[in-house]
Amino acid sequence: MVHALALWLLVTGFFGAGFYNAIGTAATQSDFARWGYPRWWGFLTGGLEMVSAALIALPASRVVGLVLGAVIIAAAVMTVLRHRDLSHLAPLGVFVALIALAATLS
Repeated sequence: MVHALALWLLVTGFFGAGFYNAIGTAATQSDFARWGYPRWWGFLTGGLEMVSAALIALPASRVVGLVLGAVIIAAAVMTVLRHRDLSHLAPLGVFVALIALAATLS
């Protein structure tokens, strides 16, 4: 039960974050620009997050999705730490915990 909940929270979290990044709200674009990424970076990040969500949702590709998600979150953590933008760490910490839980129970 906990494993299934962790997986579906990851699927919805990655899809929601991916959609939010892909539509490129003013706040999202401002964050990416402040961190030194090009304008299209949000679209790429959002697309990869949504692909990760789809891969996690399918049992046959779940491990690949978890690895992709872990790489995305690791890059995000490194970005916010490098720029000392610590307000973004709490949601990233939730993703880290869910990925660890899902990977441990898989």
